[in-house]
Amino acid sequence: MWAAVIQMQSIGDLNYNCERAHRLVEAAAGRGAKLIALPEYFSCLGPPESIRAHAQLLDGPLVQGFQQQARDKGVFLLLGSIPERSAESEKIYNTAVLLQPSGEILACYRKIHLFDIDIPGRVRFRESDHILPGKEIITTALPGEEFTVGLTICYDLRFPELFRALVSRGAEIILTPAAFSQVTGRDHWEVLLRARAIENQTYILAPAQYPHPAQSLRTYGRSLIVDPWGVVLAQAADREDIIYADLDRRHLQRLRVELPCLASRCL
Repeated sequence: MWAAVIQMQSIGDLNYNCERAHRLVEAAAGRGAKLIALPEYFSCLGPPESIRAHAQLLDGPLVQGFQQQARDKGVFLLLGSIPERSAESEKIYNTAVLLQPSGEILACYRKIHLFDIDIPGRVRFRESDHILPGKEIITTALPGEEFTVGLTICYDLRFPELFRALVSRGAEIILTPAAFSQVTGRDHWEVLLRARAIENQTYILAPAQYPHPAQSLRTYGRSLIVDPWGVVLAQAADREDIIYADLDRRHLQRLRVELPCLASRCL
């Protein structure tokens, strides 16, 4: 399966971001990508109040617009995450939406692990102040394809038990859209992605946010596609970018036979 990972430079302007995202998806589909992944908060990235102001329901115009594009291009399209309005709370969900070539929603994943950090005198950020945690571990088979996909978002990367749970449910590709912080990204982003790929013998597609010059939030970028051996198949430049790789299920299956870590696990 030919896959594309899109790196964006989103800001607080939903119309601007969506126009860029549609153009980038168009370009990736034009290169023959069958699976295309957008990053976390591709539609709006900024302070919590800005993100919350742009929250929509899953049947709102934001998702509908990309459903039409997935249908027109005949692709699987990951909306890396959108702010999803909740009917039960003023808080919202951070939700990844996977669309299938028919345009229908194939799977939704609401981010389980929320980024709460408090370093006295340096930084305090609590995602849980405005985001509701998800509760479901999500995998799905891709109709008409051989692969099963698992969904994660950003901070989930630091929790290997979630990735193992996805693999236990059949995941062979794990999608990890992110807006990873620049400070931690320099040292941890690639290391963690390659570790999760190696220990679970999966492909990992990680579309990320690179900071726009007008964006105060300093994200890291360096979107990656990693194979089940931990080899980086493609890495984005420090700008808006699209990277591509061929995902070979026979390669994955062969590695799992030759190095049967998953079959040998005791827990």
